[in-house]
Amino acid sequence: MASTYTDLGLELMATGENAGTWGTKTNANLSLIEQLTGGFLEVSIAGGAQTTALDIDNGALTGTAQQRVIKLSGSISGNQIVTFPLLTENFYIIENATSGAYTVQLKAASGSGATVTFATTDKAHKIIYLDGVATNTGVYDTGFGSGDVTLTGTQTLTNKTLTAPKIGTSILDTNGNELFLLTATSSAVNELTYANAATGNNPSFTASGETNVGINFVPKGSGVLQGNGSALKIAGKETIWVPATAMYGPTTNPADSALVETTATRPDLNVFDFDAGTKQYTQFTIGMPKSWNEGTVTYQVYWSPSTTNTGNCIFGLQGVACADGDTIDVAYGTAVDITDAGIGTVEDQQVSAESSAITIAGSPAAGEQTYFQLYRDAAAGGDTFTGEARVLGIKLFYTTDAANDA
Repeated sequence: MASTYTDLGLELMATGENAGTWGTKTNANLSLIEQLTGGFLEVSIAGGAQTTALDIDNGALTGTAQQRVIKLSGSISGNQIVTFPLLTENFYIIENATSGAYTVQLKAASGSGATVTFATTDKAHKIIYLDGVATNTGVYDTGFGSGDVTLTGTQTLTNKTLTAPKIGTSILDTNGNELFLLTATSSAVNELTYANAATGNNPSFTASGETNVGINFVPKGSGVLQGNGSALKIAGKETIWVPATAMYGPTTNPADSALVETTATRPDLNVFDFDAGTKQYTQFTIGMPKSWNEGTVTYQVYWSPSTTNTGNCIFGLQGVACADGDTIDVAYGTAVDITDAGIGTVEDQQVSAESSAITIAGSPAAGEQTYFQLYRDAAAGGDTFTGEARVLGIKLFYTTDAANDA
């Protein structure tokens, strides 16, 4: 009885056949098995549109379809078809290493079985499976190839769902540049939740985690937080302008309210004149914003000299807060002085440096009214300005801890 062959070309020897050559034939079969499981062959399919047939040579190692890895190469100028023999049941690793923007189709030599096609730009690997069906052998893409996700490769994921992925320290854009930098907190319980929205609604970033969680945006250096290209108002240092017209002289040692004309039809000076020899005062009151953090405040004095003297002028400010039901007959807190030298020209605008921090007496809290007293300490030895200091107003600086007064 003569030998027969498998669909992949292995020789099946009959009983009593091939006396004295069994070793040679068995070794040939083993070599073919090795080639079928791990062999490599490069096949050129260069040229115009054509069909290239891969074959199986029974009992030999020469068949082009008797390799595990097949590299298709060459410059192609038309769509290509590569066929496998009918009845082939195996899987292959196929590399499309051709040049030229044309398709490469993998199919059985005949019949209407399934096919696999490399697209015009798909120059990669595919792992395919041939099902060995008798008259309609099908070729199937197993879905594994060089485009699959690997530990070290760079791949583009399309239509993939990532459930709770762990991301390292950054997310990069399509150019490989940093888009987001991530810093992990080992004990984190609070986070940001992003939600998209249906028609007519806005997407949102929401703080989540504990019951009360804020969101902290921190610009770098002199940068500012913007919305739609414009700076956003955020909690921080704010100012209140208090003009002389909003002040009043107390009963004891008041500064003199005055309207000083410069030149007709030009700005007049609506001021309080502080004497050069006596400590005099003005007062004003502010219902401080609810967003104020009830901390310290600072101030600047806006004034104009009445003489050309350039001596030092000493100003001071002190404050006290009163809650609903508190007595207003209460002492001011500790005053903080600032010194500003005369500029040397009458009716010039002067602005002092910003003072150091003033502590408001009375344990200020949200909703309380705050009383302030401004003075010139002309009786102090360090006040050497010889004219009247005409105060136009003060700028009060305070710090907020909320974006608004809601």
